[in-house]
Amino acid sequence: MAEALAELFAGDANAWRAALLAGRATVRAAVDAVLARLERCERGPGALNAVLAVDAAGARRRADALDADRAAGRVPGPLFGVPVALKANLCAEGLPTSCGSRLLADWCAPYTATAVQRLVDAGAVPVATGNMDEFGMGSSGENSAFGPTRNPWDPGRTPGGSSSGPAALVAAGLVPLALGSDTGGSVRQPAAFCGIAGFKPTYGRVSRHGLVAYGSSLDQVAPLARSVRDLELCLSVLSGADERDATTLPEPPVVPELADEHMTLDGVRVGVCPELLEGEGLDPAVRARVEAAVDRLVELGARRVAVRLPSAAHAVATYYVVAAAEASSNLARFDGVRYGRREGGERSLQEMIAATREAGFGEEVKRRILLGTYVLSRGHAEAWYVQALRVRRRLRDELDAAFEQCDVLVAPTAPTPAFALGEHVRDPLAMYRADALTVPASLAGVPALSVPCGFVDGPAGPLPVGMQVLAPALADARALRVGRLYEEASPWRDRRPPWALPDEVPA
Repeated sequence: MAEALAELFAGDANAWRAALLAGRATVRAAVDAVLARLERCERGPGALNAVLAVDAAGARRRADALDADRAAGRVPGPLFGVPVALKANLCAEGLPTSCGSRLLADWCAPYTATAVQRLVDAGAVPVATGNMDEFGMGSSGENSAFGPTRNPWDPGRTPGGSSSGPAALVAAGLVPLALGSDTGGSVRQPAAFCGIAGFKPTYGRVSRHGLVAYGSSLDQVAPLARSVRDLELCLSVLSGADERDATTLPEPPVVPELADEHMTLDGVRVGVCPELLEGEGLDPAVRARVEAAVDRLVELGARRVAVRLPSAAHAVATYYVVAAAEASSNLARFDGVRYGRREGGERSLQEMIAATREAGFGEEVKRRILLGTYVLSRGHAEAWYVQALRVRRRLRDELDAAFEQCDVLVAPTAPTPAFALGEHVRDPLAMYRADALTVPASLAGVPALSVPCGFVDGPAGPLPVGMQVLAPALADARALRVGRLYEEASPWRDRRPPWALPDEVPA
């Protein structure tokens, strides 16, 4: 049994499901092994601090039910027995949904998010909630009220944010699949920093029902996995209209384009944009790895074409105005009356609300609420918020024009490899610039994939680099096809971080 369980941990979600269906382990044994590993990863001085809550009882009940279904001959779902970690801003009934905040530290969701329920209906087993930047506001995992998550490649460095915990858990081999949320790059950037795959779908492809809102016109539930093939499988389960979310598109679930194993990239036009590949602050080593990846795509049959995105230089400023404005509105509901903790209950209503928000919110959340309130205020809205919406529209038009010249657009996911914990804590603008290459896709609502494309030298060892693949709206399957064919022709997916637990697991 120990050898069979080690085989599970060595594979991706597709391999995990196949091994369970072949009878090489029971779901209960596999889940028990995952729970044991989660406990080990959070103990001692080398803890990743990636987990906020573990649902051991619920996971074991789910495993027993799946084993009973298999024994009864019921048709297994496409994610049969696959353990999944959830970002702490996704509701799952009975589990803490803290959003990485003191304000919601003890709040348990009374219902389950549509995306989570669809995974469960497909046979997945939620096992834990992952650490995150508070309410999704951060690019390093350091804004969590429960301490920063650490990168499995170098524990002194950030795993990225805001989906820091889910990314670290997948990279360390503790779970093969995780759900995060991507507002301005919160899944893609951690995927790049941790050497795994992450995908932001077209806005409206996946229901946001049960995702605690940060920026409603930007937020998307987004998966993280060890392979693009797993992302394709997960998206086919997650996607599709939802009557509980009016922003979902009336489109059927995404069907992967890779039905033919002999499919190539012949004729695919790969766009390369100087505004994204030659911008200020881009690490030369990162650029070199992405250029090499583009050359590899050309070797696989693709054709390189040049495109322009003049407004990309204004994407970070535009994003932070729009996102902060929406955050100011969305987070007004956390007032000590309806959700979470309450401070100063013996005072007046306004004093109680002020005390609750002062004690419950961290510094970065307060900063963005104040910024959002300012750009929406009388006398400033036209100069800031309305102007940001105009730039957003222009960027979307430029991307539409670029996609008339190319089928996908390729760029680095992040301008640098994972930076040291604490490096940008006192410099919010430097932290915001880490999102420079991911926010264009978020503002335009187009799908974007991050896939590993190499490594650069770091002080403590190699650090992963991610390549981003953008496609037109609704062409999610195309971006994933290009990423998967690149991944299968490259050696990067199989490299494991030095922190990853050994394959020996309890029998």
